[in-house]
Amino acid sequence: MSPLPLPLEGVTVVAVEQAVSAPFATRQLADLGARVIKVERPDGGDFARGYDTAARGLASHFVWCNRGKESLAVDLKDPRGLDVVRRLIAEADVFVQNLAQGAAARLGLDAATLCAAHPRLIAVDISGYGADGPYAHKRAYDMLVQCEAGLVSVTGTPEQPVKAGIPAADVAAAMYAFSGVLAALLRRSTTGLGGPVEISMLESLAEWMGHPLHHGMHGGTAPERTGVAHAVIAPYDAYPTADGGQVLLSVQNDREWRRLAEQVLGRPELGSDPAFATNKARTANRAGTDAVVARALGLLDTQEAVARLEAAGIACARLNTVADLAVHPQLAARSRWREVPSPAGPLRAMLPPITFPGGPEPRMGAIPALGEHTDALLREAGLTHEQTAELHRDGVVATGHTPDEHPR
Repeated sequence: MSPLPLPLEGVTVVAVEQAVSAPFATRQLADLGARVIKVERPDGGDFARGYDTAARGLASHFVWCNRGKESLAVDLKDPRGLDVVRRLIAEADVFVQNLAQGAAARLGLDAATLCAAHPRLIAVDISGYGADGPYAHKRAYDMLVQCEAGLVSVTGTPEQPVKAGIPAADVAAAMYAFSGVLAALLRRSTTGLGGPVEISMLESLAEWMGHPLHHGMHGGTAPERTGVAHAVIAPYDAYPTADGGQVLLSVQNDREWRRLAEQVLGRPELGSDPAFATNKARTANRAGTDAVVARALGLLDTQEAVARLEAAGIACARLNTVADLAVHPQLAARSRWREVPSPAGPLRAMLPPITFPGGPEPRMGAIPALGEHTDALLREAGLTHEQTAELHRDGVVATGHTPDEHPR
């Protein structure tokens, strides 16, 4: 029996997108089989192309978020360029945009306008703060939204709040846009109608703030910043080992504490000591608890510490670096790495987390050069050779760069 197709094969997406939130959302769609047409400015394209040159001359953000797409470089401020995109949207299933608030509406590319013209179209507007309200036109970058959503206030040490090390607001909005498209496609399959989908970065990240938010609203105070420790559980922290590494462990209940005391710390009497026997006591005596654990683990190298903790049934982990993640034995054992083509040559990339056991692998297509597919898409939109030549002559469109010419 032939394998099942990828779930989104036959679905066409047009995206006027930049940075992370919309590109990461549409990359999920591309990985699941959708055709994604990425609309970029002719003069440099998606500005994320210029964030850095870490990926063999290409920008790491762009490499991460844009595989498997076709790049159309066209000036939307020129009516002829806008007409090309409108023609492609008319034949598409999904449209996604994350332009600055109001910019899509000025072009007639907002969800309400497009869905009125194309009832089967699913049109997604991604914004920083939503379409209305006092913050609607406020500039929204990931770090700023992390601050507005309170994430920074609960992240870091007691002395220093810090932002998340990944673009959490962008990723949150991207994943709700992705799931919103899937839900809208399912609804369209039964009703025949698409419709608008609205996603804001603030509301997406506010949802992810559920635990501290509810703790604060209903308990009176938000959880304190505790670094990698836990506000209400001890021991739950990172502890240095003899070879310079760090091991994290989490004791979830008093039975586990007794096993830790006996089998790892070599101090079975601590299992019944009133200063340590209950989580409430250990949390109140956090400094003493951490000192006992740190003293024992500090005599072991990382591998031995992890082995003893695992043998005792204590949840633990190494404090890995990004380099460690790239060679993580679990990812290697599960064959999660592939190579994707790019203008700079093959680049290593990880399979997306959605797996279909026994089914097809996600489609991990090439990372496009700016405007690489422009001419083919102009033909698809019905333009003649003469019209295409005119657009090139007038600078309304651009075609692909070689790696050496790739925008920095």
